[in-house]
Amino acid sequence: MDKFVRLEGLVAPLDRANVDTDAIIPKQFLKSIKRSGFGPNLFDGWRYLDVGEPGEDSSLRPRNTDFVLNKARYEGAQILLTRQNFGCGSSREHAPWALLDFGFRAVIAESFADIFFNNCLKNGILPIVLSASEVATLFAQVEETPGYRLLVDLARQRVVRPDGKLLPFSIDAFRKECLLNGWDDIGLTLRHSERIRDFEEQRRRQQPWLFA
Repeated sequence: MDKFVRLEGLVAPLDRANVDTDAIIPKQFLKSIKRSGFGPNLFDGWRYLDVGEPGEDSSLRPRNTDFVLNKARYEGAQILLTRQNFGCGSSREHAPWALLDFGFRAVIAESFADIFFNNCLKNGILPIVLSASEVATLFAQVEETPGYRLLVDLARQRVVRPDGKLLPFSIDAFRKECLLNGWDDIGLTLRHSERIRDFEEQRRRQQPWLFA
């Protein structure tokens, strides 16, 4: 996965609480495990006025012009701002895949569902927990300021507002190291590729019948 060190990105506000994973990526799109191609169907039931189906060209579908991600001022946003308990519901890993494929690298919320939170970290998305008052202030500033951007500094564990206000956040040290280095679970394993190769060669010599 791509490294996450610093991100200065446009913020899109999704002013909803308890957004579940079926809203993030509806169940009919879970047939693929490629990790890519889910962006057009992110928040499918809210972005479009019809019911989407896998393989359909979403560019031809009628859009809900009132939905935040369909508004021109938020096009290209890389930071999603939302409320409490984001990512609740089923544990589908397709939810962070869809967010990432759409272009989001960070999600700021008052709280996250545990499994979704961990799935984000494993897929290169930084979930940031801030206080309710801090989140409310960000929503107000985004609304008042077209083109509102935030700086997310993972190394220093802080979000920097345009006015210079620093918003520190917490993150597990191991997950932080993985994000900074771009290590997913496969990447972590491949760090030991030389030892794995030595083990396999030794095993081939000691138990050749297994490789016949």
